[in-house]
Amino acid sequence: MHSLIVVAHPEPGSLTHAVANRIGDLILSASNGNTVEIADLAAEGFDPRFNQADNALFRMTAPPPADVVAEHARIDRADKLVLVYPLYWWSFPALLKGWIDRVFTQGWAYADGADGKVEKKLQRLQVHLVGLGGADASMIERRGYGAAMKTQIDMGIFDYCGARVQSSTLLLESDSGNADANLRTAGDIGRTIGTSAAA
Repeated sequence: MHSLIVVAHPEPGSLTHAVANRIGDLILSASNGNTVEIADLAAEGFDPRFNQADNALFRMTAPPPADVVAEHARIDRADKLVLVYPLYWWSFPALLKGWIDRVFTQGWAYADGADGKVEKKLQRLQVHLVGLGGADASMIERRGYGAAMKTQIDMGIFDYCGARVQSSTLLLESDSGNADANLRTAGDIGRTIGTSAAA
């Protein structure tokens, strides 16, 4: 099984990148048949700005831009999509949100039917979400941020396209010496993904 890990952080030495790499390493070690590709959106220079060409594609009056076609192909090769990102204002960073905006397009991720119903076109795709934040779990729960993120991201994006969110994990207290524990959890996530791929 092939996993695409998408990481959105500008610093290659960040905990976010370390978590993405740990997940990838453990997916690979779980089975000889597993493969992993890491898409580092910042290093690759992905342009997250939704532009006129993207809008024309949304209106179905133009084909997808070349960079979007390349991202479609990467996801089409994957059985599992793993997003690893820092929490910025209780959601994705702009780079990752722009990747979603531009890549999860009408006609490819979903289609508006003539009957008004949405055709969910990514039902084969399994998704794992890993967000890193500095807050602690009690703050997340007390303010309802966790539930809000699940509604916005798990349901609002992936369920809309039919992709199944298999896990949605917040690695918290990242700024207060919890990095080792977060990396252990990342290893568990990778091992679980790798083992389920091998089954």
